[in-house]
Amino acid sequence: MRKTRGFTLIELIIVVAIIGILASLLIPNLLVALEKAKQKGAMRDIIILATGCGEYLTDHGTWIAVQQNGELVAQSDFIHAVALYLKTIPIIDSWGKPFSVYVGKDAVENSISGIPASDVGEEDFLISSSGRDKQPGPTYKTFDPQDPEAGIYAVLKKADFDEDLINWNGSWIIGPKVSKRIT
Repeated sequence: MRKTRGFTLIELIIVVAIIGILASLLIPNLLVALEKAKQKGAMRDIIILATGCGEYLTDHGTWIAVQQNGELVAQSDFIHAVALYLKTIPIIDSWGKPFSVYVGKDAVENSISGIPASDVGEEDFLISSSGRDKQPGPTYKTFDPQDPEAGIYAVLKKADFDEDLINWNGSWIIGPKVSKRIT
């Protein structure tokens, strides 16, 4: 008859400790990777909306017939206007908040501070996401026409996922730049 031997208490404690150490090292990186994926998804959706805007403007030249000044809602003028140019229209960002879209001179000019009135026309559009915290800002609330790169920020810590993503006429005026490591 063969006698089976189980694990000792010391062996079980060592295995649990090793699993705990590995989890403490890997879980923060996993959480950062998930937020990075959400940020990239939101940026991709903003580009999709900007592409639809560009296609609409190619055909119509202006936003005079379309009203959009704030958060997207299904069945809005804007959704109907770009529906002909996009297969799917993203309305909600990766964090569960509707994208904000502003079209036309008055809407874009008043959407964020720092946009000079002389630089805005009836064909302009601005698309934004508030980021992970679903609140405007915190750091980059204004656009600086003297320094267009001022709104491009490095994603170096988890709090940087709270920053806004803003695209004006197909160009990023507030958004992340490539960073090496997130802590």
